[in-house]
Amino acid sequence: MALDPQDLPAALERLRAAADDLAAAVDRVIQGKDETVRLALTVLFSGGHLLVEDVPGVGKTMLAKSLARAIDGSVRRIQFTPDLLPSDVTGSSIWNQERAAFEFRPGAVFANVVIGDEINRASPKTQSALLECMEEGQVTVDGRTWPLERPFIVFATQNPVEMDGTYPLPEAQRDRFTARVSMGYPSAAAELTMLSEHGVTEPLDAVTPVVDVAQVRDLSAAVRGVHAAEALKQYVVDLVRRTRAHPDLRLGASPRAALHLLRAARSRAALEGRDHVLPDDVQALAVPVVAHRLLLTADALLAGRDGADVVMDVLRSTALPSPR
Repeated sequence: MALDPQDLPAALERLRAAADDLAAAVDRVIQGKDETVRLALTVLFSGGHLLVEDVPGVGKTMLAKSLARAIDGSVRRIQFTPDLLPSDVTGSSIWNQERAAFEFRPGAVFANVVIGDEINRASPKTQSALLECMEEGQVTVDGRTWPLERPFIVFATQNPVEMDGTYPLPEAQRDRFTARVSMGYPSAAAELTMLSEHGVTEPLDAVTPVVDVAQVRDLSAAVRGVHAAEALKQYVVDLVRRTRAHPDLRLGASPRAALHLLRAARSRAALEGRDHVLPDDVQALAVPVVAHRLLLTADALLAGRDGADVVMDVLRSTALPSPR
């Protein structure tokens, strides 16, 4: 449902207050990761999905669980393993002897927040079970389609591909994730606080619901009302198109990357209380939104380059939109 422009200022004020409360709730569990938490909120209110990549034990799953508890939505966790089947994710049709008919048993993906833990430990076939869910918000099994409840966010964690027992995510799968972020190790002070507080209590017990799913839906509608000038949209298109011609890449960013970048920029602007998108919003989100979608050439990999380096090159070489 479209938001009345006259209601936008009040809605953005509610959104900013809710985001601050959500960040404070998650910070009780995840100390010293303010930027990561804000990015997670940006993705949530943009209607996207988040991929968190790092070594085990740095709080990837805890971040997802604390955010899920703070929005008071339904939560399902999927532990991705090599023997996980696509039907475990989406659901399957089971024969009901009493009714003498097949009935659909929903899989773990039927929730507001789906935590895909160690997603790259499952086979590509199982990973691909999430493609339709993430893009279209629905599940199709045996020719029938079931819609997923909104809001719907896949919060997937991934181990570095150099670790044993991992499969690189297919390009189509990575392209469905609005953004990718690395947690990184906590600071010494944050790690000391964790030992003092989490050693005697369950950290998630400190998180209480701040908003509910209906409020998240309403606040996400306010994000869609944030204004993006034509020059700003052209800037997004220019950034994405330049990746396709970059000499270090064999696959540049897709049109979906441009769409996700603009949606995330709208969300970032809204979280800061603005009703319009600035080039700063696009630049701040370009690396987390675009870098994971890029495929580098063999020479670039040998030279130690990565997707973030390419995105920074593109940002430096693309002219800013002219103010009007």
